[in-house]
Amino acid sequence: MTIHRAVVARVQPLTGTMTRITFDGAGLATFTSTGIGDEYVRLFLPHGPDRGDVSLPETTDNGGWQTPEGRPVAPMRSYTIRAVRPEAGEIDIDFVLHDHGVASGWAAAARPGDVIGLSSPTGLYSPPADLSWQVLITDLTGLPAVTRLLEETSDQVTTRAVIEVPGPSSVQSLPDRPGIRTTWVHGGNGHGPSRLAELVSAAIPPGTDLTGGYVWVAGQTNSLRSVRRYLRKDLKLPVERFKVVGYWVPDAETWTERYEALPAAVRSELDSLWDEPDDEAEDLTIRYESRLSEFGL
Repeated sequence: MTIHRAVVARVQPLTGTMTRITFDGAGLATFTSTGIGDEYVRLFLPHGPDRGDVSLPETTDNGGWQTPEGRPVAPMRSYTIRAVRPEAGEIDIDFVLHDHGVASGWAAAARPGDVIGLSSPTGLYSPPADLSWQVLITDLTGLPAVTRLLEETSDQVTTRAVIEVPGPSSVQSLPDRPGIRTTWVHGGNGHGPSRLAELVSAAIPPGTDLTGGYVWVAGQTNSLRSVRRYLRKDLKLPVERFKVVGYWVPDAETWTERYEALPAAVRSELDSLWDEPDDEAEDLTIRYESRLSEFGL
């Protein structure tokens, strides 16, 4: 992993709930995109009022990072890359704007010259070789990834996109060509109960012929627990036929505090679930999430 120093070049409001920030700078000269439409990076933000003072982490031998000795820890959040223009040395990241959260607050006040750190990217979208159709379902946080996936998907692939946004003012223009069908749904996104599970079961009901298909779902993490179970256990999809990605947790700071308040034996049990031999990661995740739900998390 490499940590790059990036500088805000431009800020472009997209809607009342999302803004696009373009980054450039010499630190991005070695940035290499994965070429995967939902690739994401970890952003390291200023720790204080000086928007140019960022404690850029140092990479470690095991592929992680650490804060330099004597420096404050930089707040870190993960974000999808909306676009990469290597010829211009630029990266676009679209930020959801809301009334809480360190990254949203930073983005709302962003201006040219601000500095952040960002990591090498990781992509998750991985359709099977026989892909002929796909379903992409997300809330507002996954809209940048869905837009890029639509732009980069072959014309020979039929795509159904379903996007849950807070309201009409959050709708954006998406690629419109034969083979793409987009549905906008209003709700969720912290303003009401998420409907992602309902949208997935409606788009891919039991009995659907899944030959050549791929399902990609992203958004509010807690609401995706039932989605993962539905796709894996009810529809019995093989793991190469779907990807479920949690992007955000309501009141994340409170959730972390409640998790850390669990008895040590419970946390040890939860950690040990990942040590089951020969089990698929998705099945382990389902068991882990089921136990979290039992503890009210």
